[in-house]
Amino acid sequence: HIVPWNYPLQMTGRSVAPSLAMGNSIVLKPAEDTSLTALALARLAEEAGFPAGVFNVVTGLGEEAGAALTAHPGIGHVSFTGSREVGVLVQTAAAKNTIPVTLELGGKSPQVVFADADFAAAGTTIVRGITQNAGQTCSAGSRVLIEDSVYDKFTGVLAEGFRALRVGSGSQDLDLGPVVNATQKARIERYLDIARRDNLPILAEGSFGTNVPEGGYYVKPTLIGDVPPDHVLAQEEIFGPVLVAIPWKTVDEVVAMANDSHYGLAAFVWSHNLDNALNTAHRLEAGWVQVNQGGGQVAGQSYGGYKQSGLGREVSLEGMLEGFTQIKQINVKLQA
Repeated sequence: HIVPWNYPLQMTGRSVAPSLAMGNSIVLKPAEDTSLTALALARLAEEAGFPAGVFNVVTGLGEEAGAALTAHPGIGHVSFTGSREVGVLVQTAAAKNTIPVTLELGGKSPQVVFADADFAAAGTTIVRGITQNAGQTCSAGSRVLIEDSVYDKFTGVLAEGFRALRVGSGSQDLDLGPVVNATQKARIERYLDIARRDNLPILAEGSFGTNVPEGGYYVKPTLIGDVPPDHVLAQEEIFGPVLVAIPWKTVDEVVAMANDSHYGLAAFVWSHNLDNALNTAHRLEAGWVQVNQGGGQVAGQSYGGYKQSGLGREVSLEGMLEGFTQIKQINVKLQA
């Protein structure tokens, strides 16, 4: 189980718990930025009476410890959550030993907003979704596709929400804390520089709170308007508190825009017309679609992506059976 740094305990639980429940021993490889969480969990497992060798943790760099684990012939299944690029390496290494994999590789999830949407609910949820955990969430709705007739009005709602956000230390009662490290901060700022270089309108930004520590990895949440659907900001996963807004005129156009991505993890549809919303939801190439709501994964409901967002499903019974059990057929001839 190779888990990322953005939700170290939750990601570990949703992968490790079903594996243990199916009777497997596990090897957990945490991200190097959040190894202490995994080690603390291993100590709790030991205190709870887990037999020796059932709950194992291997720390280290991905290119060293992670690569060794995925290529080891003694591993029966690899569950990986992380970037698409590393996921390809994991799958390639596992394939050499014919080891099955479950991959969750991120997304560029669309928020489809119709003119008849509840603007207050949609605005609050969309802003919260892209800024939760400082935007470091795989399923965050990072592209908001707004019906043209209400584009200005709804971006105004979003802008108001962004301007109200405050960024600062986790010890303060603010809206966003720092991103995970200097590399991630630089990555986000590089995309913001591209937006400015290409003269994309910055519709709104949050602000820093008082007494923000100097040198911290703080990024202002940013709303960018009129982004072309094929622009790098609309295509690549930024993994930060950056939301791009794109107008559309017809349902066919917005479905094409939403599906024009290598990713297909999550999607969101906002409309009072449920027939319209559900018809749109069925046309979206995403493994997890929410209508008139946004939130985290629900235990028992399958979570996983289409296309380059991954392979397999998690959080559900079918994901547990598919990922952590083997099918065996036994035929017995009974005496006459």
